[in-house]
Amino acid sequence: MGNNHRRDKLIKEREGDSYRLKGKLAEPTVCPYCSLSYQKGRWQWAEAPKDAHKVTCPACQRTQDKLPAGVVTLAGEFMQKHKREVIGLIKNIEENENKQHPLNRIMEMNEQGNEITITTTDTHLPRSIGVALEKAYKGELDYQFTDESNMLRVRWSR
Repeated sequence: MGNNHRRDKLIKEREGDSYRLKGKLAEPTVCPYCSLSYQKGRWQWAEAPKDAHKVTCPACQRTQDKLPAGVVTLAGEFMQKHKREVIGLIKNIEENENKQHPLNRIMEMNEQGNEITITTTDTHLPRSIGVALEKAYKGELDYQFTDESNMLRVRWSR
């Protein structure tokens, strides 16, 4: 019974994401903004022919619409004292994840007061960032997923 509930939730999350493709695109297709290529049924970092169809990829579309799928908030005295190191770790996480999952990207990083807010194009990158921060620096980590907006909020502080 527990597995069915989990599967139902995954289906509900996917159906609720308006940025998820509703069907297959013509191949090859290229994003005119980031040059990501849609080939073999998925978006990937690959060269597309010059005559490829042009469609904005979901990550660029989210960025243009300013509608993130994930938000990471960083706070605390430790974070302030080690900001450069913490941000370096976050950028490494994004770079590594983006190689395998090119739609997983940081949209913006904003500092306001004693907090840094990072918005992302997907829900997996914020979770990876949170896990990496907790593993590297300990601290307090909190996740909140909202079904209505299909958004993951991660808060880390130390």
